[in-house]
Amino acid sequence: MGTTVIAVIAAAAALIIGIILGKLIFAKNTRKITEEAEEQAQKIKAEAAVAAENLKKDKLLEAKERFLQLKSAHEKEVLQRNQKIADAEGRIKQKEQSLNQKNENAQKQVQENEAIKENLMRQIELVNIKRTELEKHQEEHIRRLEKVAGLSAEEARSQLVETLKEEARTQATAHIQEVVEDAKARANKEAKKIIIQSIQRTAAEQTIENAITVFNLESDEIKGQIIGREGRNIRAIEAATGVDLVVDDTPEAIVLSSFDPLRREIARLALQRLVQDGRIHPARIEEVVEKTKRQLEEQVMEIGERTVIELGIHGLHPDLVRMVGKMRFRSSYGQNLLMHSKETANLCGIMAAELGLNPKLAKRAGLLHDIGKVPDEETELSHALLGGKLAEKYNEHPAVVNAIAAHHDEEEMKYVISPIVQACDAISGARPGARREIMQSYLQRIKDLENLAIAFDGVEKAYAIQAGRELRVIVESEKVSDADADRLSFEIAQKIQTEMQYPGQIKVTVIREKRAVNVAR
Repeated sequence: MGTTVIAVIAAAAALIIGIILGKLIFAKNTRKITEEAEEQAQKIKAEAAVAAENLKKDKLLEAKERFLQLKSAHEKEVLQRNQKIADAEGRIKQKEQSLNQKNENAQKQVQENEAIKENLMRQIELVNIKRTELEKHQEEHIRRLEKVAGLSAEEARSQLVETLKEEARTQATAHIQEVVEDAKARANKEAKKIIIQSIQRTAAEQTIENAITVFNLESDEIKGQIIGREGRNIRAIEAATGVDLVVDDTPEAIVLSSFDPLRREIARLALQRLVQDGRIHPARIEEVVEKTKRQLEEQVMEIGERTVIELGIHGLHPDLVRMVGKMRFRSSYGQNLLMHSKETANLCGIMAAELGLNPKLAKRAGLLHDIGKVPDEETELSHALLGGKLAEKYNEHPAVVNAIAAHHDEEEMKYVISPIVQACDAISGARPGARREIMQSYLQRIKDLENLAIAFDGVEKAYAIQAGRELRVIVESEKVSDADADRLSFEIAQKIQTEMQYPGQIKVTVIREKRAVNVAR
């Protein structure tokens, strides 16, 4: 037990000694740490003082630089303002000098004007004196002239005026003719160019249609079958087709006569089928004619569709397409109507393109301009107005309707393409070889041309030559001078142009000659 107590006491003493030693060591370390912290604080304080001093120096430098910059900018601004003020003062001084100079010049001008005014007044007085003297001399001169000439001043003046009028009229006529020709050449230059280009770019074949169609036969024996017993077959054909059949002595041919080309075509096709079939009797004739009519109607529609596709025209009403197809079997003055309409449509498209207009609309109007010639029902309206009504009925563009109705001047032209359609229609119809002219109307035109020239004073004879393309006028040399001949030629040409309708152009030639004839005996 005693040993245990001693051990405990020893352990306790050792523990106390350890605690005391630990405290001593901790105190020593604490002092060391404190010293080190103080040293570190002193270092940091010294560094902070140095940094603060450096920062203070930097800020002072920056402040000085900023102050110098502001000072420099201010001085520069002050200099600029001073310069502006100086410039303004200089301009003001210049203006003052200029105004002073102008004022001096104005005063000098006033003085000069006063001097000029005085001079003018003196000159006016002198002119008035001279005028009075001149009038006295003129009156004296007129009295002397009247005494010498035996004419009063009014009579002499009248004669002089008439002479001057005649001379002025002759010169004016020549001048007007030159001006008109020059204006026509200039104004029509582009138009001629466009028309020529349009014609050259369009090539169309024309077929001449007649009022009869010749149906060829293999032999004359078939004529008897076509005529039939007591002529019943030929009567049945004529009743079914509305065409007259002329069976004469012409070998191997029968003539189909009708003013309607569509009926003649139906009769021709029906006869062709009957002859090929060999069965020719009234019942068969009616059957074949009806079948031919239906097939021809389909062919008409096909021709119309092919035509509009060829021209690139879309959205056309089926009834209008059928009328276009019917044009194939119509003719106008010997010119096939469909060929004429196609040619007109192409010309319209080309001309509209050259002028910067809508070529499709112009083509449409050109194709449909003569649809009034192939109506389903006959009316009293002209073909132009009827065509306009039909186009309006089938909701065509107003420009197309107006172009159709106005292409013969029966209605006012309201759109630009209307005169184009009229011009292209004339180009297609008036070109050489396109149409046949009725002999009676041709002779009447020649006669009217000659009568128009003979109606002028001094004209002795007039002859229309070269198929009416030239008019030669022979005048009386005693009544018409050379200057009058130029004026007469111009006036006749103008009257022909305004009063007559003719294809192409007419050259007017005035011939004046003086013949002296004597006989030696």
